[in-house]
Amino acid sequence: MKFFKRTDIIVIIAIIAISAASWGIYNYAHGEDRVKAEIYYYSELVETVELGGKEDRIFSIPQDENVVFHLYQDGSIAFEESDCPDKVCIHAGKLRRSGQFAACLPNGIVMKIVPEKEHGSEDTDLVLGN
Repeated sequence: MKFFKRTDIIVIIAIIAISAASWGIYNYAHGEDRVKAEIYYYSELVETVELGGKEDRIFSIPQDENVVFHLYQDGSIAFEESDCPDKVCIHAGKLRRSGQFAACLPNGIVMKIVPEKEHGSEDTDLVLGN
């Protein structure tokens, strides 16, 4: 008795092909947009960082200097250090694509990647705290 039938293999190949095509179309449509990082401190925008610089830069925001960010040469940004207990923000890694975000909730800091050109209205898409 065979584990896979011929039709099973065809269905699996079709699913993989459709998934790969969808991923490719999404990356083609959204992969080359210029992006920036917005850093929020308790729902207030405190810093906007242009990604794609020529050199690495390490910085923090004046509201909480214990949280350190690293802007990389390759156009990505990440949490470098934080005094929070769980370090989830640091484990989020490098962010570089529109829609990605990382948060240090004990310190009230959220960093999200957004397109440089806004494609819609100025609606609120993130609220922290009260």
